[in-house]
Amino acid sequence: MILYLHGFRSSPSSFKARKMGEYLQQIGRADEYICPQLPASPLLAIQLIEELLKSYPAHAVTLIGSSLGGYYATWLAEQYGCKAVLLNPAVKPPRDLEKYVGVTTAYHSDELFEFKPEYVAQLRSYEVAQISRPERYLLLAATGDEVLDWREMQAHYPAARQIIINGSDHGMADVVDHLATILTFCDAN
Repeated sequence: MILYLHGFRSSPSSFKARKMGEYLQQIGRADEYICPQLPASPLLAIQLIEELLKSYPAHAVTLIGSSLGGYYATWLAEQYGCKAVLLNPAVKPPRDLEKYVGVTTAYHSDELFEFKPEYVAQLRSYEVAQISRPERYLLLAATGDEVLDWREMQAHYPAARQIIINGSDHGMADVVDHLATILTFCDAN
């Protein structure tokens, strides 16, 4: 099972989530893909993901986390022992998202999105200072990410398999070039 976790203010309609779903559909594996809409509250997002994880053994799950979803995927991989693919993951979201406290809209709709002050504290409780088993991780980091620093990502996942993409952007517009590699990692035992 592949569980895709989107980023901050994002949704299952994000480019990367859609491309992953389309790719799995094309190869006849759409039934292995889940991409839920995550709540703004980190606590509720983690609870939702944990509920989904209950139905599968850890060795049968790969989390794919983009940006804030990568932060969640890291914590969940450490807790449950599953694998994680990280696409331009947020490494320090309590620091980076503090300035977004308030009401705004989601990226893929006009729906209001509220990021409350207590969410910053919730994020702190999911921090992973150091990953325990690097072989469970695949990092894809773009040097052209305009939101997060790829060097910080690279340093946070030492000894993990890393693909550093020269250029690109936070949205990782060239993710389609890496879907086969991602799926190979998901399928490896």
